Amino acid sequence: MPRPVDLLPQGVARRSDVAASASTSTVGRWLAAGELLLVAPGVVALPDRTQRWEDRARAATLYADAPLSHLSALTAAGLVRRTAGPLHVTVGLERCLRDAPDVWVHRSGRRLATIRCDGLEVVEPARSLVDAWSWAWSPVRNERAEAERSLVRQAVIEAVRTREVRAPAVRRESDRMPRHAGRAELVALLELIGRGCQSELEIFGVQHVLPGPPAVPAYLQQHRVVLPDGRAADLDAAWPEARVAVELDGAAFHGSREARERDLRRDNALATLGWVVLRFSYERLINDPLGCRREIETVVRRRLLDR
Repeated sequence: MPRPVDLLPQGVARRSDVAASASTSTVGRWLAAGELLLVAPGVVALPDRTQRWEDRARAATLYADAPLSHLSALTAAGLVRRTAGPLHVTVGLERCLRDAPDVWVHRSGRRLATIRCDGLEVVEPARSLVDAWSWAWSPVRNERAEAERSLVRQAVIEAVRTREVRAPAVRRESDRMPRHAGRAELVALLELIGRGCQSELEIFGVQHVLPGPPAVPAYLQQHRVVLPDGRAADLDAAWPEARVAVELDGAAFHGSREARERDLRRDNALATLGWVVLRFSYERLINDPLGCRREIETVVRRRLLDR
């Protein structure tokens, strides 16, 4: 007599597949005895395989016979941290599949391009970013919308920063659904990213801190300077004619001892080329944006006068 663990090597399977290898009555006994659990309509799992995100995701795809989408696809691709919320899948318009207790079922008339992530079929990232963004801007349908907005926003920034997805690809997906929820906000974010913003702190800096005309000349974002040892330094904001650089130091990339040492070495190398580097911490930027702006303006003006 086979055991449940022998028939579910991945811990999760369709009930019909398990019954085909054992029998319908055997599966019924295992369910009654708690040796198997029904985790979605037609999907069973071993008792110790019902909490892990990967197993829940596999159960969702087996139930829907469809790929993960929205936040779930972004999670499988490593662009969003794992959460305890429902799994998302997308099926064609011709299917009338209901939501399950742990599964949101979305319907779409557009062709779904998919990729494989750790054995799971998922909607490709650019489409998933737009779908997840729209869902996060639909509070009437999505009770978790407010909490999900920051997750999806960070996913867009991170995906483009790491080149997992190109900003134009996300824009093209958005253009294919010109009336999706939150479109204006997504376009505005993509424009900031296109200008060179690689983090929320840099976006805050552009919107509230960095000065420009007429106070001082326009700055350049992600301005590249080749250091004496041949390495390239990409500056958060720079006034090349004054040789003034501004670095906006978020804790994620500048908080460790190693990161501070790296920053000091790079600042010293820039100094040998005549650059002045002004660094501002997250706390200073958030709590005193006008003071930071005045300091930058003063230094840029003085450097321009001295040249």
